[in-house]
Amino acid sequence: MEAARRATAQAHPNIAFIKYWGNRDDRLRLPANPSLSMNLGALRTVTTVTFLEEEGPDVLILNGIRVEGPARDRVEGFLNYVRGEAGFRGQAVVESNTDIPAGVGLASSAAAFAALAVAAAAALSLDLSERELSMLARLGSGSACRSVPPGFVEWVAGERHEDSYAYSIAPPEHWALWDVIAIVSEQHKVVSSSEGHRRAATSPLHALRVVTASERVARCREAIQRRDFESLAEIAETDAIWMHAVMMTSRPPLFYWEPATITVLQAVRRWREEGLPVAFTLDAGPNVHVLCPGEVAHEVAQRLGRVPGVRRVLTSGPGGGASRIPGS
Repeated sequence: MEAARRATAQAHPNIAFIKYWGNRDDRLRLPANPSLSMNLGALRTVTTVTFLEEEGPDVLILNGIRVEGPARDRVEGFLNYVRGEAGFRGQAVVESNTDIPAGVGLASSAAAFAALAVAAAAALSLDLSERELSMLARLGSGSACRSVPPGFVEWVAGERHEDSYAYSIAPPEHWALWDVIAIVSEQHKVVSSSEGHRRAATSPLHALRVVTASERVARCREAIQRRDFESLAEIAETDAIWMHAVMMTSRPPLFYWEPATITVLQAVRRWREEGLPVAFTLDAGPNVHVLCPGEVAHEVAQRLGRVPGVRRVLTSGPGGGASRIPGS
């Protein structure tokens, strides 16, 4: 019985080309607009969930260290929903290992809750489709919805829990598009993404960004399907700037950029003017994701490593979806 209530799953973070920022429902994490992303195969989180017969507070162990406080409470709240669906009341022990820096705008929570959703559902023998797993992961972290399907993924905003889900528009092998990440800070951000989402509607730019998002998603989807880097670059940069403009004009305003962030953005724009196919995007943090075709990823990584203020560089091509690890 114990073996049937334990499972291990892995998931990757994702980088959004069209951003998720702001909710129409904070509790269900129903997004204000649709979004589109790519999973990052070189980074991953592996999570084992064990459900015990006895009741008690859940245990969260991250990279070998027991975690208390809001992070554990958030996991327990999510698992309470899963237990309710399975009609089970026992305690959970969650052991998670990740190579993704947390709280710096690299979608660590997306990978975390995608892996947790798959592992917890499997451990309690919930037979969920990929669509249903993406909906489940969304309840823990909105962007986790997009880390469940593989490759290039679109998140349908929906209006209810049942119709807000993610699906793959192209597999990882469709396009050798790379994300070269310039890490300028690894300090945990002071204002969480969850709080940022709540502030979004206070910006005078938010409503216009939301109402025009579907058109950008359609253009972005077409660019991916045609493997049109130039079009993707223009759309992704526009949407990233717009999202951060919403943050900066929220009440109170939210500033994630560091001086080195702007240095990298200027370098990327200069390299593109010189003929190198590169484009930038940023999530809710100071670190810059530089998109490029796979054949120039090594050169881009070398250049970024020489930019003042860049502490280290991570690289990744497209990755698969969240999955249970065989034998677990």
